[in-house]
Amino acid sequence: MKFIIIGLGNYGLVLAKDLSALGHEVVGADINESRVDVVKDRIATAFVIDATDKMSLSVLPLKTVDIVIVAIGENFGASVRVVALLKQMNVEHIYARAIDSVHQAVLEAFNLERILTPEVDAAQKMVQQLDFGTQMDSFKVDAQYYVVKFRVPKKFVGYFVDELKLDEHFHLKLIGLTRAEKVINSLGIAINENSIKNELPQKEKMQEGDELVCYGTYKDLEKFWKAL
Repeated sequence: MKFIIIGLGNYGLVLAKDLSALGHEVVGADINESRVDVVKDRIATAFVIDATDKMSLSVLPLKTVDIVIVAIGENFGASVRVVALLKQMNVEHIYARAIDSVHQAVLEAFNLERILTPEVDAAQKMVQQLDFGTQMDSFKVDAQYYVVKFRVPKKFVGYFVDELKLDEHFHLKLIGLTRAEKVINSLGIAINENSIKNELPQKEKMQEGDELVCYGTYKDLEKFWKAL
């Protein structure tokens, strides 16, 4: 896929480098020349422009990329103006970063494809890690239910999947198990790629580094972890 990332601060820089490393074509833009210099050799193209200026913004290949990401965070005014200009220029697929609830509320008025809230997401993820004592990714389905992915605890390594009995003991539905494998991306870089086993053989043994994907309430997830 092709991406334009406007704003190459800490957040935009990570997005640009990681997407490029995965084989995507990334165009970066920032008003700060030193930020552009940091990433210009790691992505397809980088521009030093003031994206709040419509003529400068039009230099970017806005019509030939899949998604434009406005990663500007701290400068509220610049973020909103760039989004407004992109909408005015009929850019279809716009993602924008919001750093607080007010910023998010303003961006929601533009009816964007997606609003990114990395600070909120990071804080919520940290709360879950501190609460459960392990690293996990989660998706909140509603006020009670979550889909959660977490690394298999060491004490589970070597056990068969059907020995866990998560549904019977903790009312948790086991959706799948992911296992990391080394693959070579389109740039010839070796990366770890997780493949999920949706149909779990009853006699599938869990290995170190595997991750379980479960569905259930937050309270049942807490009960499960406290029982370990």
